[in-house]
Amino acid sequence: MSLEVVGRSVRQFDLEELVTGRKVYCADRVYENQLVMKVLFANRPHARVVNIDTRLAEAQPGVIGVLTAVDVPVNEYGQIRADQPVLCGPGSKLEKPGQDVVRFVGDQVALVIAEDEQTAVAARDAINVTYENLPVVDDLLTAGDDTATQLHHDAPNNIADSVRIRKDDVEAAWEDCDVFVESTARVPFQEHAYLQTEAGVAYLDDEGRITVHTAGQWAWEDQQEIAHALDLSPERVRVVYDGIGGAFGGKEDVSVQIILALAVWWLDQRGIRRPVKTVWDREECTIGHSKRHPMIITSKWGAKTDGTLVAAKIELIADGGAYLSTSNKVLRNAAICATGPYYFSAVHLDGRAMYTNNLFSGAFRGFGATQGHLAAELQMNMLANRLGIDPVELRLKNALTDKTPTSLGTLMPGGVNLQEVISEAARVANWEKRGGNRPVGALDHDNLPTVVRGRGFAAAFKNVGFGYGIVEASWAQVEVRGSGDVEEAIIRIDGAECGQGHHTVMAQIAAEVLDISYEQVSISSTDTALVGSQSAGSAAASRLTFMGGNAVKKAAAAAYKKWVDGESPATADGIWEAPPTSELDPETGHSIPAFGYGYVAQVVDLTLNTETGVIQVDNVVCVDDVGKVINPERAIGQVEGCIGQAHGYSVLEDFRVEGGYVLTPNLSTYLIPGVFDIPAAVETVLMEIPHPEGPYGARGIGEIPYLPYAPALLAAVHDATGVWFDELPLTPERVLRGLGHLN
Repeated sequence: MSLEVVGRSVRQFDLEELVTGRKVYCADRVYENQLVMKVLFANRPHARVVNIDTRLAEAQPGVIGVLTAVDVPVNEYGQIRADQPVLCGPGSKLEKPGQDVVRFVGDQVALVIAEDEQTAVAARDAINVTYENLPVVDDLLTAGDDTATQLHHDAPNNIADSVRIRKDDVEAAWEDCDVFVESTARVPFQEHAYLQTEAGVAYLDDEGRITVHTAGQWAWEDQQEIAHALDLSPERVRVVYDGIGGAFGGKEDVSVQIILALAVWWLDQRGIRRPVKTVWDREECTIGHSKRHPMIITSKWGAKTDGTLVAAKIELIADGGAYLSTSNKVLRNAAICATGPYYFSAVHLDGRAMYTNNLFSGAFRGFGATQGHLAAELQMNMLANRLGIDPVELRLKNALTDKTPTSLGTLMPGGVNLQEVISEAARVANWEKRGGNRPVGALDHDNLPTVVRGRGFAAAFKNVGFGYGIVEASWAQVEVRGSGDVEEAIIRIDGAECGQGHHTVMAQIAAEVLDISYEQVSISSTDTALVGSQSAGSAAASRLTFMGGNAVKKAAAAAYKKWVDGESPATADGIWEAPPTSELDPETGHSIPAFGYGYVAQVVDLTLNTETGVIQVDNVVCVDDVGKVINPERAIGQVEGCIGQAHGYSVLEDFRVEGGYVLTPNLSTYLIPGVFDIPAAVETVLMEIPHPEGPYGARGIGEIPYLPYAPALLAAVHDATGVWFDELPLTPERVLRGLGHLN
């Protein structure tokens, strides 16, 4: 009789450790004879490092060593393009232009290894660096001008990457349009603000491997990047993830991993075998890791009077900051989503990610879809307003289906359930026709009452998995033990448990296959020494439940067969290879960018005080097609977490950068939502329309509820005030200025 573990809310696998404080995070690790490392950051946006004088630092008692670019075997790294020096400065062994140039305030210039924190800080501050300041490129709109300073030798006009979509003839299609809507959406930086700052401990293990305990999102990728920078084989590097106190994409890029390994390697070269630890403070964390991409998205849409969408012309510019990170992939997601989940017969889109001297931008929950959908849903709500058509009705009329191609000219695989999701959100929210549909001029925003209320609607979709032609696979191993009955199962998988419940749902899937209780399954820690060259892939792109789940399912089934045949313990590997995808055609954008998608629709109800500009969200209805709910409680937690974080992005989190310098480096100046800021109520509806390839039909959910929140909120503000806002965040000051109450 099946125990039916999948579909039930089971206790999180590490709950007891978390609530009792026994969970080990890398900052908790203390070793005998441990050294401390501190980083000298550039703290200037663009300059050439002329000279680094380390003599005063090295002369201080308790200082073991000071490392600069001279000490790095291969002085480069980067997830996709190795365009970032490990340490910036003269004397790099790697013959590559720009190794002596800092390109943002968070570039790392030198490392101090010392006996204790106080000594390390004092020595770091004693390093004398001579800089030659260079022109700062910080304006996204002028970064590509011929007169702008070129930041990378191989990126003319500071274009880090570009994308082009051409579907039919937009200029000819304008002739078939009766009405046009145009907007320019401006979306800002966002800081991940995870509780655990970057930290780690490194040492040589008993087998002579450089071992780094840290917190990231893809241990295998960390291992590869460390090995490359140190010019070692990956087998000589071991990466172990301890507890991970939040990630949200910000820990996809390496931070302390390479420099910790470098410190241990450098010490070993001098016959010193001692562990090295570093913990960044909040300001170091803020300037040292990536941010959500600021974007400017200019859109012109044409439609018929009956609401049929015809053509879209879009220009999208993303601030990639100093280094590429994943800007090329984020750019593609934003471009695909900039026409929303709707069918157009003609599309013309040009997008580019720019190098600037701002903080580098990378992965953040939503990964470009957040920005693209904000622009698209703003357009959709403006069009509904212009035509006098109910926003839900307009969406249902134009939503993509299994038979209508996207702007890339191909159908979306895995089932397209947008109409079902949109209809369910409207039903659950008791949507009224006036929602987001007051005609232009219906409200006199100069004479609004003190308290006004509004309601807004938005919908979205997002890819599951990396896509874009990346050959993607996920590996897991399951060991089955027991005589007579299966008594225990052990999962080995290097998928990062960032608090999202990955290990919990992996255990549920294994238990379901083996027909045992959830409590009989354990999971080994994320450790590259345990999985060798195999990888589950990154905790990113809403992919781990889908891909890791399929791998665990295969491994458990294969191990069980061996156990039935008499092996005990019985061990088997499971590898799940994703269906093929394709990169965008450079001329037309034509491609199959992903093997699956998730779908969402939201209704936001809010109250706005016109005298203070303060927005309070009273209720959110969020309907997600998750394919199959593996763990309802964890899924609802993901939805509510997304909405809380999206609320901060929409109304509160005002990350300020001026001239390349960060003006909000701490949580006292960069405000994130507290318990009294988040929506008062969230009603979550999990629809289960199975994906044909997903484990038990599951799709991804970790990012998708984030996407429609900001545009639904903008629509609700318009519904309340008659004013369209097109720039985030809607701080009280910005709201009052939009209402004409401030100059």
